[in-house]
Amino acid sequence: MFLARPDDRSAHAPARPRILAQIGLTVFGLLAASGAVAQGVPYTVRIDAPRALEQLLQENLDLVRWRGNPRLDRDQLQRLVKNTPDQVRTLVATEGYYSPAVSAGLDNSGGQLQARVMVEPGQPVLVGDLDLVLQGFEPIGPEAVKFDPQALRARWSLPTGARFRTADWEQAKRNLLRQVMQVRYPRAQLVESQATVDPEQHRALLKVVLDSGPEVHFGALRIEGLKRYPATIITNLNQIKPGEEYNEASLQAFQARLQDTGYFSGVDVSADMGAILDENIEQMTGEQQGAPKPAAASPVTSPVLVRVTENKQKNVSAGLGYSTNTHNRAQVSYDDLSVFGLRLKSNIILESLRQSARADFYFPTKPQGYNDSIGAGFERTDLEGVRLSVSTLAARRAWGSPLLERSLTLEYLSEQRNVSGQAVTTSSKSIPLTYSITKRALDNLLSPTDGYVINGTIGGAVLPVLTDERFVRATTRFVNFRPTGSSGTLILRAEAGAVASKRKVGVPSTFLFRAGGDQSVRGYAYQELGVMEGNAIVPGRYLLTGSAEYQYWFKPPYGVAVFYDAGNAADTLKDLHPKSGYGIGARWRSPVGPINVDVAYGHAVKKVRLHFSLGFTF
Repeated sequence: MFLARPDDRSAHAPARPRILAQIGLTVFGLLAASGAVAQGVPYTVRIDAPRALEQLLQENLDLVRWRGNPRLDRDQLQRLVKNTPDQVRTLVATEGYYSPAVSAGLDNSGGQLQARVMVEPGQPVLVGDLDLVLQGFEPIGPEAVKFDPQALRARWSLPTGARFRTADWEQAKRNLLRQVMQVRYPRAQLVESQATVDPEQHRALLKVVLDSGPEVHFGALRIEGLKRYPATIITNLNQIKPGEEYNEASLQAFQARLQDTGYFSGVDVSADMGAILDENIEQMTGEQQGAPKPAAASPVTSPVLVRVTENKQKNVSAGLGYSTNTHNRAQVSYDDLSVFGLRLKSNIILESLRQSARADFYFPTKPQGYNDSIGAGFERTDLEGVRLSVSTLAARRAWGSPLLERSLTLEYLSEQRNVSGQAVTTSSKSIPLTYSITKRALDNLLSPTDGYVINGTIGGAVLPVLTDERFVRATTRFVNFRPTGSSGTLILRAEAGAVASKRKVGVPSTFLFRAGGDQSVRGYAYQELGVMEGNAIVPGRYLLTGSAEYQYWFKPPYGVAVFYDAGNAADTLKDLHPKSGYGIGARWRSPVGPINVDVAYGHAVKKVRLHFSLGFTF
């Protein structure tokens, strides 16, 4: 039987890098002492072993590593071959094989010198019982919850009966310690670990001893690096209360909230362990000076330390681009992180079919998690014979997380509309209130392959205040990602919307519906599907679209897709006749999200269109 040393570098399986380094230095010394010739001995190496072990030996045997070295002569090669079985036994033991049959020799019968290594690994050693010893972990205070050793044992990742691999053994210990350190005991330590291996019984008995260290509770908030921006940006997002038990997840969530604000280029949130050390030193000093010890054990307090690196206050950016929906594009953006204590985001966008300007002011996030903003904007579009000019003033409150977002928006909207062939320009105004909710359940928020996203909105202008026509509006959108095999993804999309009002005239076109374009029904121009009014296509009261797409990733991150889209917009449900489009596309999972290039045929218009899009909406 073999017993691991207390420092966990076991006698049966010493650390691989140290063994290889010692052997390499020994061989190098022999070469230097013998005055090696300039021409080395040419030879090949053949390893007869199971595939996994063959790769391990090819990557680590000195016999392979020294092949082709000009300083190696025949005598030194024979020494390498002689030492090879011991090295093989050391290496295969890390994979759980402690009784291998190993032989090594030189063969020149084929005309070229060949070093041959033959390995029969034998029966592997399997994991036996785990003796988990916990030191400390005593609850402090009458309301403290006792630590659950059974729950910790249940999360042990090296199950009984598994092959005893050194890498798995080390990983299991790291995982166990990591789990303990995440809650209450961030200074826990692995004080002892042993693996007792019996090659005859092919069994490894494991022992792990953990010491909890002091129980840690959170203290007051400390901030470092904040210069230009108000401290409320940080304190309003802090949901950690002094006196709470240490919890790493709480620190990570706090850090993520700060990173999302846009005020900081770098954020680090941690428990200040230096304060714990200072407290321990003071206590030890007091004891040495004869001060009495505390009457009862108590948790140590660690301040919550926030270190930030601030972003530049002002930022200007400009860009050029092209959209298959609205064609040529130029954009200028200006952001200022501190305008009377608010954050300003503004932009001007000039496109062939759309021009807009907008500025929004964002308040620091409230302690309750609310993100409030106010803003104003202007947009002009010229699509399918309809020219719209829309001015807006808006106040918005958003809250939640990326997995469940909610918002409430109140806006004043003034619209001017001119339809091709009509001499009269109509106007409308409205004050709608809209509630929106989005739920995401995805494997990846940037490039999803499994899960779903659903969004719903309901709102309208129901009071006769600065409103030409009262209305109620509701919409829903849904996207479902379904893996199909190891290389395929099926994507199902659906969108529906409806507006209820006494008259359509007076309802802003912004709140009505048209379909067609990159993220709607492909094969048709942007907002080409709607209600015919003379030579123009105007928005309707109802919308219904759907899509099915299959993506095949032949060489990730590159793939191809086939799709079928259908949908339309109309003023009545009976006129909601779907128009279809179908085609093929190329896909690339880029670092900024999926890039899609599609060629689609619009069945109703008998035309082929190119569509380009980045990511997916909502």
